Amino acid sequence: MVLIKEIVQQALNTGYLSVAAQNQMQVLLQASYDSDDLDAFIILQRAVVAGDVKQESRTQKLSSHSKDTASNIKLAYQIAAEIAFAAAVALTMPQNKQDQPSLGT
Repeated sequence: MVLIKEIVQQALNTGYLSVAAQNQMQVLLQASYDSDDLDAFIILQRAVVAGDVKQESRTQKLSSHSKDTASNIKLAYQIAAEIAFAAAVALTMPQNKQDQPSLGT
C-alpha cells in the first residue's frame, strides 16, 4: 500500500503533483494515516504554496467531464419533453369505456 509520505516525496522530487496523486492522498487521508504522513502532507502543502510543487489543475480534467454532463442534461431534457408530449397526447385521446379497468363491476 502506498503511503502519503511516499506520494509527497515523489511530488517534492519532481516538483509536480498530479490529480491522480491528489485523489490517492485524499483516499488515504480518509482511511488511516500516521503522524509521519500528516507531517509529510503539511510539508507538501507548504511546498505548493511556496510554488516549489505545481499541482495539476482539476479544471483541465473536469472540462471534458463537464461537456459530457452538459450533453447528458440536454438529453435528459429532451427525454422529459418527449414523455410530456406523449402524456399530453394520451390525455387528449377520446376515452373508450371498454379500455377502462374495472374493479369487478
